[in-house]
Amino acid sequence: MNEFEWHRQMRALREPVSPKRDLWSRIDAELDDTPSVQSTPRRVPQRHVWLLAASFAGLVLLVGGISRQLYREQPAQTAATLADTTLDSTRWKPTDPRLAGAAIQLDAAKMELQQAMQQSPDSVALQRLLARTEQQQLQLRHMEHQAG
Repeated sequence: MNEFEWHRQMRALREPVSPKRDLWSRIDAELDDTPSVQSTPRRVPQRHVWLLAASFAGLVLLVGGISRQLYREQPAQTAATLADTTLDSTRWKPTDPRLAGAAIQLDAAKMELQQAMQQSPDSVALQRLLARTEQQQLQLRHMEHQAG
């Protein structure tokens, strides 16, 4: 096939083509046989509406209960942690000089974290750091206990 034949075939595609048989009579017959389509939207069964409403209400109650529980526990935990840390830091002084330097550094870090917690008591990162510092202090006490 050369370029001229290709152009001729392309021009032939521009001309209208009539179908071999009449499609409209068949479409009309199909439409007459089917019942008319209602213009109103399909109604959702009443049971489904109540089920959806009940599941939404349950979800709201669950989220509300969890957030209330978390909000109630957080301030109590931080207050208890601050009270425990102030008491523990005044009582414990290691006798081993190798552990005394680490104890002083951990006490200083704990005091700085407590001051930062007073400025922003809801900070999760500060709470984690304070808990990690307390855990390190406990490990240090355990090491002193093992050293005897």
